Amino acid sequence: MPRRGLLIILSSPSGAGKSTLARRLMGWDPDIRFSVSATTRAPRPGEQEGREYYFRTRAGFEAMIASGEMLEHAEVFGNFYGSPKAPVEAAMREGRDTLFDIDWQGGQQVRNSSLGQDVVSIFVLPPSIAELEARLRTRAQDSDEVIAGRMRKSRDEISHWAEYDYVLVNDDLDATSARLEGIIAAERLRRERQPGLNEFVRGLNREFDMRGTA
Repeated sequence: MPRRGLLIILSSPSGAGKSTLARRLMGWDPDIRFSVSATTRAPRPGEQEGREYYFRTRAGFEAMIASGEMLEHAEVFGNFYGSPKAPVEAAMREGRDTLFDIDWQGGQQVRNSSLGQDVVSIFVLPPSIAELEARLRTRAQDSDEVIAGRMRKSRDEISHWAEYDYVLVNDDLDATSARLEGIIAAERLRRERQPGLNEFVRGLNREFDMRGTA
């Protein structure tokens, strides 16, 4: 049955496992498209236009905002980042889902956009704050100062959990992945996401009429 694509928002504090869950979800269904952001920062070595980011000048980015071409955007450390609307709309028309790895502020903007009716938002919580810090330290990528900053930010991010449609406690990666896949499978089957259902049911009624069934 043809359907509209979903806008899947996945948010969490740093270290809760969001990126790993996102990779697993796209492995579960390779047709899920990851939303490529636009940015005003300069490309880094090895980065390609349209793969890591859509690289835009500041004036070009501001023009996209003004013309309503961005689903969400924010300024971070002097550079703009945001999600262009056109690729998402194209994926939706093709019945393909788009995955957004964004924070609660970006999630609010997408939910309040013209495409908000097709948003499915999921917040990922850690099993404990001690475990959250342990995961950040296990990555061995950040200094103690950076980890402390991430932990302070986590409290604010977690405070927005109730704004999401679904909340998953990532206490076991395999089990959480399975629950995430179940959410997406069920949301795809919602009646309002299957625009072909009305015509399908009319076809069933025509069959009744042809059989002379009252």
